[in-house]
Amino acid sequence: MGERRIVARNRRARRDYAIEETYEAGLVLKGSEVKSLRAGRVSLEEAYAKVEGGEVWLYGMHIAPYEQAGHFGHDPDRPKKLLLKKREIARLIGKVGRAGYTLVPLSLYFNERGFAKVELALAKGLTKADKRRKLIEEEEERRAREAMKRYLP
Repeated sequence: MGERRIVARNRRARRDYAIEETYEAGLVLKGSEVKSLRAGRVSLEEAYAKVEGGEVWLYGMHIAPYEQAGHFGHDPDRPKKLLLKKREIARLIGKVGRAGYTLVPLSLYFNERGFAKVELALAKGLTKADKRRKLIEEEEERRAREAMKRYLP
């Protein structure tokens, strides 16, 4: 393979949250789920993660059923266990316990070894005013870049 092959992105996550830290986590999946992922039939839009009983679980990620699996298929919306190091889980427990922090998946991809991974972010929700301010700053940066292009030889 050689590099990451991104299967799905959560575009709303970067807009709705201020990302503080990111983690790479493995996923416990069934065979039919992996087949559907390779076909790109997954949605991260409503997905979020929770720490429960010393383990991290991903909820709301929809993996479409794999047609060829027949009755050996999977439940498209079942919670998926995330694989992280104990030290990372302990750190997440401490951070998510504070008010306003949540775990949001940013992207789902296959690494160079062919394993499905999820990029998980420790994030804090943005208010409407924060989102507006962020949009204004991005617009000002874009205008400055365009002005530089126009006036530089």
